[in-house]
Amino acid sequence: MNTTEKVNGVDVTQLAKTIDDINIDPTLATFRFKVSNTWDNGGHNQTIIRRFYGAKQSFDHSQPFRLEADEPPILLGEDKGANPVEYLLTALAGCLTTTLVYHAAARGIMVRSVESELEGELDLRGFLGLSDTVRKGYKTIRVRFRIDSDAPQNMLDTLIKLAKEHSPVHDMLSKPVDISVSAERIVNTAH
Repeated sequence: MNTTEKVNGVDVTQLAKTIDDINIDPTLATFRFKVSNTWDNGGHNQTIIRRFYGAKQSFDHSQPFRLEADEPPILLGEDKGANPVEYLLTALAGCLTTTLVYHAAARGIMVRSVESELEGELDLRGFLGLSDTVRKGYKTIRVRFRIDSDAPQNMLDTLIKLAKEHSPVHDMLSKPVDISVSAERIVNTAH
């Protein structure tokens, strides 16, 4: 009989099996995520997320996810979606939270709720090319968690440390990542 144990909504039985399977065959741990983006007008563009690859196979999401990106009017946009740097904070919040909850579940620590507030500060002079000494992206990001749990504060501090150490998004933001960018010219014969 298969028994499933869930902690914080995480199937810890399946988590343990996944870890065992990856220890036997490390190639199961390779995942590739892909998005497609189309520009509309001004700062507005749309990203569609349909498929990903992991555990040696391709998967379709249950439905395509559509994310609208734009800029607020003060940044010359039409405010049709969050701006890209807000999505970056969203990605960091989601990844730190998921990592924290999964590590809590793996340790049998019950969590009733997790809330976070993230704030990033950047200087537009870098983006606008007005200064070579000003960073183009965030110069600081602050994350504040509120966790409802019976776990003692030292355990919550450990969970925060584990979230920082094991969050893929935190890792990508805090260490250099090789990013390849290229362009292909489209020849439009309709003109």
